[in-house]
Amino acid sequence: MNTIIYNNVSKWVKWFLPFYLLTFLPQTVFCADHYKWERDIRYTVKTDSYAQERLLLDVYYPEGKTDVPVVVWFHGGGLEAGQKEVPHELQEKGMVVVGVNYRLLPKVTVDLLLDDAAEAVAWVFKHITAYGGSTKKVFVSGHSAGGYISMMLCLNKSWLSVYGVDADEVAAFVPFSGQAITHYNVRKMQGIDALQPTIDQYAPLYWVRKDCPPLVLICGDREQELYGRYDENAYLARMMKLVGHTQTYLYEIGGHDHGAMAGPAFHILLNHIRLLFS
Repeated sequence: MNTIIYNNVSKWVKWFLPFYLLTFLPQTVFCADHYKWERDIRYTVKTDSYAQERLLLDVYYPEGKTDVPVVVWFHGGGLEAGQKEVPHELQEKGMVVVGVNYRLLPKVTVDLLLDDAAEAVAWVFKHITAYGGSTKKVFVSGHSAGGYISMMLCLNKSWLSVYGVDADEVAAFVPFSGQAITHYNVRKMQGIDALQPTIDQYAPLYWVRKDCPPLVLICGDREQELYGRYDENAYLARMMKLVGHTQTYLYEIGGHDHGAMAGPAFHILLNHIRLLFS
């Protein structure tokens, strides 16, 4: 486990490390000049009306490039709200970015929602080379609810295996402020209060394993995060270390709450892409 706290640890970590990563690492993901969009691509084989309405994705890609990194981005919204997006922090970075919609609670169960997410990632592995992306450089990420989804796809391999994808084929999973215990809106559907923590099959913590791709956990300030989100991630990171996973990274972004942490978190995501593929 590698832990970096962006506050109250050392001035070197807080100020010099980000400068070093931006200045001295090869800038391999900042190279393309022209970008194109393909919007509202239906990625599902499901035929019900809600699936046909929601299960769409957008692809943003650098024109004329090949073998570039891919970020699959799941939006936030507590699993109950939100729309697909390609965050502006990921635009014009020489990458393909895929913004995904999924069906929402409480209209569907969390099982169906996670199946939607897995189907979207499988679509990426099947089709992304047509947009210049590399299936060897796929990163799965998202903020809040999207972070929770990425954690679940990482640690419970069964979701992606349904669609013929091994979760270990993903280059790295990078959840922003994801929930490591059972998501609070899943617990709400179970009749459990948001502040009553549980760990069941819908908790990333339940599926801790040593043989998974790099897992980059990013959270805001532990005193400002939503519902103890940093502490959940810290415990997940600890358990990953104990079972023998050597590429779990934990970042705390000091002075930033649950929403504000996303801005600097994109910087960390981009740095990890560089580190793997520079």
